[in-house]
Amino acid sequence: MRRLSNISVAGVLIASALLFAAPLIGVLLTSLKPLAEIEAGSLFSLPQRPTFVPWMRAWASTCINGTCHGLSAGMANSVILTIPALLACLILGSITGFALSLRSSHRTNLLFAALMIGLFIPVQVTLFPMIVVLREAQLFGTRLGLIAVDLVWSLPFMTLLFRNFFVTVQRSVLNAARIDGASFLDIFLRVMLPMSVPVCTVAIVLQFTFLWNEFLLALIFSGSGHEPVTVALSILSGGQLGIQEYNVHMAGALIAALPTILLYLIAGRSLVRGFAPRLHG
Repeated sequence: MRRLSNISVAGVLIASALLFAAPLIGVLLTSLKPLAEIEAGSLFSLPQRPTFVPWMRAWASTCINGTCHGLSAGMANSVILTIPALLACLILGSITGFALSLRSSHRTNLLFAALMIGLFIPVQVTLFPMIVVLREAQLFGTRLGLIAVDLVWSLPFMTLLFRNFFVTVQRSVLNAARIDGASFLDIFLRVMLPMSVPVCTVAIVLQFTFLWNEFLLALIFSGSGHEPVTVALSILSGGQLGIQEYNVHMAGALIAALPTILLYLIAGRSLVRGFAPRLHG
């Protein structure tokens, strides 16, 4: 009976995996086909003459916004925008989360509640105020302005994530560090940060995915020449006139998704441990 139950669970998991993988398989197969083969065949048919020309065109030669450099410029912009925003989110979110976890008081709870409100405000509501603020600061349409906007929108979630982890740490550890004369920064860097590797992994994966795939804020605040790959991909798939090169569009979508896919493959086990540390500790 137990073996039958295990087989049933495995069957459900395999079926679910295939269901979720079907769109990705279709995109991959389409990206490897010549355009004539796409027009003559079905979506999930195997390529008769596989080719990487659509990938090369999507990366380096297809025209986007009047320039024919493919998605390479957008990928570079995404890296330039994502890495600083990610580091800033991790640093500020972890410090803020640790500070809020140290004590529970009326003022602390009010501050934490104010931060959490940011998780439930629709981004569309704040677009105009953010445009005005960045315009007055002469940061609208710049990379630094977009990084600042991403940081503002990411900080509440990062604070919640780290605060909920730090409150689980035994108070005796903090008390021992205080007795030894450790300051706030010493406790954070030497005690709490080494213990927070699992939650840091979760934060990196989730926040990188959000920042890399973010579209609305990037479309509005990035400015001409600073568009990340998500904006470039949207222009590529929706801005062509005449014949639509579906194979190039599919290849571009996969190129844009590769960094997040690779990150999940590399950090998958650590990500699961970060979500359920007690089960894997």
